[in-house]
Amino acid sequence: MHLEDRLTIETPEGVSIDLTLAGLGSRLGAAMIDVIIQGVLLLAVTLALSLAGTAVSADLGVFLLGVGTLVVMVIVIGYYLVFEAFNAGRTPGKAVFGIRVVTVDGSALSLGAVTLRTLMRLVDFLPAAYAVGAIAVVTSTRNQRLGDLVASTVVVRDRIPASPASPSMPAGELRGWDVSAVGDAEITLIRRWASRRHDLNDDARRNLAGDLARRLRHRVGGGRELDDETFLLQLLAEKEGRSE
Repeated sequence: MHLEDRLTIETPEGVSIDLTLAGLGSRLGAAMIDVIIQGVLLLAVTLALSLAGTAVSADLGVFLLGVGTLVVMVIVIGYYLVFEAFNAGRTPGKAVFGIRVVTVDGSALSLGAVTLRTLMRLVDFLPAAYAVGAIAVVTSTRNQRLGDLVASTVVVRDRIPASPASPSMPAGELRGWDVSAVGDAEITLIRRWASRRHDLNDDARRNLAGDLARRLRHRVGGGRELDDETFLLQLLAEKEGRSE
């Protein structure tokens, strides 16, 4: 396994995006942080239920035990479902290490895929400390654990390099753009390009920007006076600004 394993995804829109696969070290580090967070939550629940159990009857204590079991399941399983499905594939641990989960074909990460890879953690964890999962990451061609293989997902590096502020246009000119004509799929593509443009060589960066800009300029009805890269950055900023 190489430290800079890369994966090229051909999106449904016909755009190729190069992604850097996350290695075993960053994945284990992220998993450790997530386990610590879950452990703190479980400890808090256990203490709360223990204190409550001492102050109630035996029957109510049995009820609290059942509630506690349900809460444990929610914390262990729901933790990954919530963060990965609704936080762009990032748990807190993944966010710290700058990695996230994506699909192998560039489509949106679905709740079903997240559920599959979450349930497979029970197997990946065997016999302890994610041993099976670690072996799978090291031996698979895309650094995938068993959960990734079943759900058709990969974990990629998502660190956004710092860069100088891009040129901006007067707000009055931007208000003339019809950004509502640009859908979530296109904005996702622009966001991926923007986050990885410093990792691409000049030709690849310009070609991808040119392809995206040609598709979108006529939709928004403006930006022809801007170069392709500036247009995309302004479009992304305007779209995300209006959605807040």
